[in-house]
Amino acid sequence: MSAIVIRIGTIDDLESVAAGNAALALEAEGRQLAPDAVRAGVRRVLADPTRGVYYLAERDGKVVGQLLITREWSDWRDGWFWWIQSVYVTPAARRQGVFRALYEHVCAAARRAGEVCGVRLYVDARNVRAQQVYERLGMQRTEYCLYELDWSGPQRGC
Repeated sequence: MSAIVIRIGTIDDLESVAAGNAALALEAEGRQLAPDAVRAGVRRVLADPTRGVYYLAERDGKVVGQLLITREWSDWRDGWFWWIQSVYVTPAARRQGVFRALYEHVCAAARRAGEVCGVRLYVDARNVRAQQVYERLGMQRTEYCLYELDWSGPQRGC
């Protein structure tokens, strides 16, 4: 098996990343995403690194995994949290160290970047397998619960 190479996504990766995001939403949450909206969202990130950065895992020149990093400022810690989002590994590449390679690469980049106080992610409460992976990598479950107003669906609140 050839080595996994991690690189930053570019606009040339638009279709691959959008397909990964759509597959992730369907598999993890049973959500069918609107393809045009996903492409537009991915395009905005790839065109503007202040929105986030996609890291892609390649094997033999083919993308086999991805994740998105966005940032949140912590005034309590005087530093940035890097949020891991949009984690997807192609089914054929699972259980082969692809996510571990992405995760370790991102953690190393965060430590080198300075002003980064930690790495966070959220995971669907029903996705026990992913939770086990994150815990094996040393991440810890927090006491925080996630709340949201999602204005992309039926309007509620504010």
